[in-house]
Amino acid sequence: MAVPPLLRAVIMGPPGSGKGTVSARIIKHFGVKHLSSGDQVGILAKSYIDQGQLIPDHIMTQLMLNEIKGLDQYNWLLDGFPRTVAQAEALDKECHIDTVIDLDVPFETIKCRLTARWIHPASGRVYNLEFSPPKVQGIDDITGEPLVQRDDDKPETVSKRLQAYDAQTKPVLEYYRKKGLLKSFSGTETNKIWPHIYAFLQTKLPDVSQKDAANPR
Repeated sequence: MAVPPLLRAVIMGPPGSGKGTVSARIIKHFGVKHLSSGDQVGILAKSYIDQGQLIPDHIMTQLMLNEIKGLDQYNWLLDGFPRTVAQAEALDKECHIDTVIDLDVPFETIKCRLTARWIHPASGRVYNLEFSPPKVQGIDDITGEPLVQRDDDKPETVSKRLQAYDAQTKPVLEYYRKKGLLKSFSGTETNKIWPHIYAFLQTKLPDVSQKDAANPR
């Protein structure tokens, strides 16, 4: 029996688009290795982030390509890389990408989703004003202490992050669209987008979670 070729996939989507949730489901159902640029960045890149700068292309590319080399026996999913066309071109030189999953979630939906998030700093409890609001607005249910909004979730910060994503990543989406690799999934709810992504990936990989069901972990 011929062994099917290994899957080389990329997932893209703005911050707050549900990329983490979708990636976790892809890993669970299809057993792919997940390689997130956020996990690989390390101390070297932290110095750039702390200064509010983007990590230079060549450093980010080197970090990610080194990680990819160790996964040549596995199906994998890249998350957060490539972020620029230069990174995409460098990746192409190293390996052939099969498909790029793009989570096309309206920015207005993302703004509502992220700015609705409030936390209780001491415990890390997270509330969402739309889905799981506190009993009393602005107050933690258990301690009665005030809730705060992370800087990342403040409306002006969210707008800046989305604009930066748009400016940086649109050319990358266009790059993959021209190659015929881009598969966009549009919607406002992850649970409604997921079945379409699942059906698409089933054409490429078997669902391994069915096997695990007999041996729960």
